[in-house]
Amino acid sequence: MKAVLFFLFALWSGVLSASTIEVIRLYQPLSLHGTDGAGEHEEVDELLQASVIAAPYALSGAFPEDLVRAVALPHRIPTNSEGYQVEEANLVVISKLDLEASLEDGRLMITIDVKNLTIPEEVDLTSRQIMKMTISAVSKTLEGYYAHGEETIYCEVEIVGTKESNASLKDLAQKFTIGE
Repeated sequence: MKAVLFFLFALWSGVLSASTIEVIRLYQPLSLHGTDGAGEHEEVDELLQASVIAAPYALSGAFPEDLVRAVALPHRIPTNSEGYQVEEANLVVISKLDLEASLEDGRLMITIDVKNLTIPEEVDLTSRQIMKMTISAVSKTLEGYYAHGEETIYCEVEIVGTKESNASLKDLAQKFTIGE
């Protein structure tokens, strides 16, 4: 009897936790600190020790909201070098940005909260560069996912949590359309 109950519980648990998992190209703004590499970024127009890079991710959840949130997932760059000891490369994580998304009135509202924004000394970037790369990563992820569909997504990026010292970051707020 215990075996039957265990089987039913396992089956029931599996049904409740079942969801669609898709492998997507996820773009993230990655720091290249700790390497000898430099990335070129069209939004920043200069060589930086950072780049917006795509990697495959197995993702589930509410789309498009979780596509945006995934840009903020931790990322450790795989290596074959014992000398590369960087534990975290995602600039969203490193700089303590908060990235959120929700569908409201047919629009994808993307909020970047900068209230905890901190840039470690080893990351030689400005907050503006990090923000531009983050917005670019979100846009590229959405563009890649919806490239072959017929769906149009209207997106609005809002910057919140600014202080007097970084209030100019609010001018990075923007609207764009995916799939048009």
